[in-house]
Amino acid sequence: MDLILWRHAQALDAEPGCDDLSRALTHKGEGQAARVAKWLDRQLPESTRVLVSPARRAEQTARALGRKFKFRDELAPQSNADEALAFIQWTAENGPPHKGAVLLVGHQPMLGQIAARLLGVDEAACDIRKGAVWWLRSRQREQELRVHLVSVISPELI
Repeated sequence: MDLILWRHAQALDAEPGCDDLSRALTHKGEGQAARVAKWLDRQLPESTRVLVSPARRAEQTARALGRKFKFRDELAPQSNADEALAFIQWTAENGPPHKGAVLLVGHQPMLGQIAARLLGVDEAACDIRKGAVWWLRSRQREQELRVHLVSVISPELI
C-alpha cells in the first residue's frame, strides 16, 4: 500500500475567537496547493482514496487536486496518529489490510507522527512542512513489514 501524507498549504493565522476549522488558505497557500496538486495528479493512481480533514484549509488544499474525496473527523487538527492509523486499519504487525493508495490531507503534528511511527524514527525527525507531501510505501518481505520513504516534495521545489 502507498500512504501519501499531504499537509495543508499555508493558511491564515488564527484570530482570537476564530474557529480553527474555518481558517482558509492564504493567497500563497492557494498557489502551493495548486503546484503540489498538479505534481500529485501525475503521480497518483486513479484508484487512490483521498481522505481529508474537515478543516477548511485542508479542504481547499484537497480541492486543488480535482478528485473526489471524503471528509474524515479522524484527520481533524486535534486528532492523533493512533486515530488515523486505526481508521485506515493499519496495524504495527501487519501494516495495511489492502493494497492501493491512500492520500491523507491533514495537519501537523499528526502527519509527522504517522510518518515517524511507520518509518521507525523519532517524531522530531518528521516535521512535515506546510503544503508538503511525504509518500510512504509498505511491503511484506520475508514475513516482515517494511515501510520506506518513496518521495518528499515541497511546494518550493515544484
